[in-house]
Amino acid sequence: MRFIDTGRPVPRTQVLTRTLPEFVAGPGVRSAEVADGGGFIGWFALRPTGPGRPGEAELGYRLRRAAWGRGYATEGARAVLAYGFAELGVRRVTATTVNRGSRRVMEKAGLRYVRTFFEEWPDHIEGAEHGDVDYALSREEWAAAARHR
Repeated sequence: MRFIDTGRPVPRTQVLTRTLPEFVAGPGVRSAEVADGGGFIGWFALRPTGPGRPGEAELGYRLRRAAWGRGYATEGARAVLAYGFAELGVRRVTATTVNRGSRRVMEKAGLRYVRTFFEEWPDHIEGAEHGDVDYALSREEWAAAARHR
């Protein structure tokens, strides 16, 4: 939770009774596990950005700290993008972060920088002083990059 919301933990009862059921009810949420039996390391999601935006989805992911810096975020993001563009018919994927590591993951996964903006956070979130950033990738850009790999 260090880089999202206020950075404060959410009470377990709230996670179990409200947050988790609402989250997994939507399409495009996948758990991430290490293939060699290393167990659960986090989740990836491709969720609609909102009503009135058909064909647009937001990429999200959360990984346990032990999984950071091992390429899992980039691998998972690329797999979710491929699923969204090839299987779900998504036309554009967006992602937002304040975290420098997530910015790099988005770039390695093929998303392009769109803009920097400043949110009013109730508590300090590391990196927020540099602004939140939006990234995006269209299906056409994804397909063109795939042809060149």
